[in-house]
Amino acid sequence: MAFDRITVDAAQMGGVPCVRGLRFPVATVVAMVADGMTTAEILAEHPDLEAEDVAQCLRYAALAVQERELPLRLPG
Repeated sequence: MAFDRITVDAAQMGGVPCVRGLRFPVATVVAMVADGMTTAEILAEHPDLEAEDVAQCLRYAALAVQERELPLRLPG
């Protein structure tokens, strides 16, 4: 899967995946969605973003967690 809207540049934001070379981390977009914001609300608050940016951030995040084993807190 190609991500043409996600950029990673070691000289920008410490190499954190960002949206289209902007200083806008993918994680920030995903967090806004997780907090219950709609795409329309995100775009209204951040006019530099586009609807496809939000969608691609979510697809990128979904793929990223498939590729890594995340530590989960054990019950108890």
